[in-house]
Amino acid sequence: MDPPEACCSVELLVAAVRELLQATFEDLNQEQLKRFRHKLRDATLDGRNIPWGRLDGLDAMDLAAQLTHFYGPEPALDVTRKTLKRADMLDVAARLKEQQLQRLGPSSSTLRSVSEYKKKYRDHVLQQHAKVKERNARSVKINKRFTKLLIAREGAALPDEAPGCAEELEPKPQCARRSDTHTFNRLFGRDEEGQRPLTVVLQGPAGIGKTMAAKKILYDWAAGKLYHGQVDFAFFLPCRELLERPGTCSLADLVLDQCPQRSAPLKPMLARPERLLFILDGADELPPLAPHAAPCTDPSQVADAARVLGGLLGKTLLPTARLLVTARATAPGRLLDRLCSPQCAEVCGFSDKDKKKYFHKFFRDERLAERAYRFVKENETLFALCFVPFVCWIVCTVLRQQLELGQDLSRTSKTTTSVYLLFIISVLSSAPAADAPRMRAELRKLCRLAREGTLGHRAQFAEKDLERLELRGSKVQTLFLSKKELPGVLQTDVTYQFMDQSFQEFFSALSYLLEEERDLQALLWGESHLTLTTRFLFGLLNPDRVSDMQRHFGVVVPEHVKRDVLLWMQEQGQGRPRAAPEKTAGTEAVEDAEEPEEEECEPNYPLEVLYCLYETQEDAFVRQALRCLPELELERVRLSRMDLVILSYCVRCCPPGQALRLVSCGLAPAQKKKKKSLMKRLHSSLGGSSSQASKRKPQPSPLRPLFEAMTDEHCGLNSLTLCRCKLPDSVCRDLSEALREAPALTELGLLHNQLSEAGLRMLLEGLAWPQCHVQKLRVQQPSLQEAPQYIISILRQSVALSTLDLGDCQLPGPVVTSLCAALQHPGCRLQTLSLTSVELSKESLKELQAVKTAKPGLVIIHPALDSHPKPSKGLSGAL
Repeated sequence: MDPPEACCSVELLVAAVRELLQATFEDLNQEQLKRFRHKLRDATLDGRNIPWGRLDGLDAMDLAAQLTHFYGPEPALDVTRKTLKRADMLDVAARLKEQQLQRLGPSSSTLRSVSEYKKKYRDHVLQQHAKVKERNARSVKINKRFTKLLIAREGAALPDEAPGCAEELEPKPQCARRSDTHTFNRLFGRDEEGQRPLTVVLQGPAGIGKTMAAKKILYDWAAGKLYHGQVDFAFFLPCRELLERPGTCSLADLVLDQCPQRSAPLKPMLARPERLLFILDGADELPPLAPHAAPCTDPSQVADAARVLGGLLGKTLLPTARLLVTARATAPGRLLDRLCSPQCAEVCGFSDKDKKKYFHKFFRDERLAERAYRFVKENETLFALCFVPFVCWIVCTVLRQQLELGQDLSRTSKTTTSVYLLFIISVLSSAPAADAPRMRAELRKLCRLAREGTLGHRAQFAEKDLERLELRGSKVQTLFLSKKELPGVLQTDVTYQFMDQSFQEFFSALSYLLEEERDLQALLWGESHLTLTTRFLFGLLNPDRVSDMQRHFGVVVPEHVKRDVLLWMQEQGQGRPRAAPEKTAGTEAVEDAEEPEEEECEPNYPLEVLYCLYETQEDAFVRQALRCLPELELERVRLSRMDLVILSYCVRCCPPGQALRLVSCGLAPAQKKKKKSLMKRLHSSLGGSSSQASKRKPQPSPLRPLFEAMTDEHCGLNSLTLCRCKLPDSVCRDLSEALREAPALTELGLLHNQLSEAGLRMLLEGLAWPQCHVQKLRVQQPSLQEAPQYIISILRQSVALSTLDLGDCQLPGPVVTSLCAALQHPGCRLQTLSLTSVELSKESLKELQAVKTAKPGLVIIHPALDSHPKPSKGLSGAL
């Protein structure tokens, strides 16, 4: 008989349990084994049982292996004994129990205690996380507080394979889904290759609800709704709080901190890391490891919190454990490069329907809720901003105060900065007028506290920090800071933090305008975690916001602040962006395997600059700033609805000569559409709505706001390039209409956009319109062989087109013949034709040479043509 010590390891324990079970089943006759398998079908443990199909026909060895694999060694023995009793084989069950004690000895009692501890730990998690604090410090049940958001799980497709700008007519796996139990379960689901990720990243902008979603996942796991049979223990690790924790710790310490008592069976709990889930909230706050500081590799290894958490992220600690990481959408170098094969999912916030539900949940009074909701929905930009739950809460709070005071709702503006500022003013205005001077002084100190914390990566402040700034017990402390008490060794530790991290960043930006010392260099040229603060600073420079601050805070903002910001913009245009900027709400950079890894420049960085400019809402300032960025290029960006609002505004303010390039860009995943009811589908199929459908106007494409901005009389955009953007017909139709009215657009590039025949024809209709100003057209469409033939047809109609580039297009002999005929037509005004990278037959070259002879003013560029001049610098740059 093996000694009990032989079963101390999990591997030996599994082998021993299999042998015990196999021996037990081999002692059964065929009828008994059949009866056991039948009863086993109904045997459940923690709400799960082995599917029926896996049990049919299993012999003793396979049945023992299936039980051990599915339930784990110790639970498999428990399930087997109970099933034997239910199958009226009491003597066999008693014999198995006796053999178990003889074979495994007292060592099995430890694992038995772990099995019993699971329920105790789950109950503890349910109790600890049943309620969460509202932003007004009121505790509410998490199920009542949690509002379902849209979450889009990202696939591994490259940008030119991912969904582009096409309308999602049918729900697809990559579409955004409501954050319910099914969606949370899918986060760790297998990918197209059958691989299950061990690391999942939930990313999104500030205030979008990542932390609340993570806490709801923990709560639902404890309630038995998530990860059945996959996760035994789940732990919530708030990274920012742990980074500010004094002293050192180990992973074992962090786990024990989550348990109801320090006597938890720690070693057996960690012995099966593949059944553990660690939730790292705010992992983007983790600093990069110092060169000499290796990440931790052992759960008992004591180090600073950054090394311990870094070990989990890098899989040097418990490499088979599951990780759920929440983070703001940051550059890959900040976080994703530290993770092993992460599966990313984007928290997209509220859908339009969710916004309405939130308004009614907030106001409770149906009449007030509907009035406020209608007002916000009529303000298109403000309505779009409400996809962020925290912004939605602020808007509702401000509107409720305005409705209660009978004020004009039009005060509510349409930028994040204006909404935040209006909220601050509304809260402070509720104080008596006599307290105004004191409140202004306290506000300046609060802003200083926020700035010190933001620059120093601190979110928690001790009582001594508040005492130093004379803020302890102040009015602003109770209004904007939340108090947190943690049990310490000798006494209770008390810390304070802003009601939301984005509020701290807003107050940080405000500090640069409220205080006399305004060192903007530390902010503008600082690290990437200051991006949101920079965006708020731009917004506060709006003339109306400056007026509000002067009236309510008694501050005077000198003009040189704008000059400093413009100087910073100028240096951005000269190629000096700050390192690793944060991604904006709803955008995501998609990695391209063909790009060299050493390139660290973020392709979507210009979009963050545009967000800053949008916050100013000052057209003249934006136009002046954009002169520093003559070419805007957005590459591999999935554009959200809000991104398009920002991009459209900035395009409307473009100065003359501005260029815009969208390369491998698409739209953020569409929300999953509900299926029509059976009656509606039958009614539609029977022709009940066919007449109305035929009369409906074509639905606008998601890019219509951008194209409408191009037609604004003040828009100076003169060059637009769309490359690998998958342009569906609706986008082609809207772009075609814009080409007829865009006052400054003279150059258009359409490169590898997988245009359909109908889409290309619609575009050409716009180019042939007499009011179209496009002079230079570049088309690369190898997949559509008819493309050159369609383009040739406009050469006789366009009054503006002077340069045509058909590089990479396929030009068979008959097409070249048609092209030569069109070039010699009296109505053709083309001056330059570029055919680089186009394969031409000898006959086609002769025909083109004849055209050159007949029209000496026409420049035809092809390597095989004699004495062709090189394209001018202006032409190559434009194309």
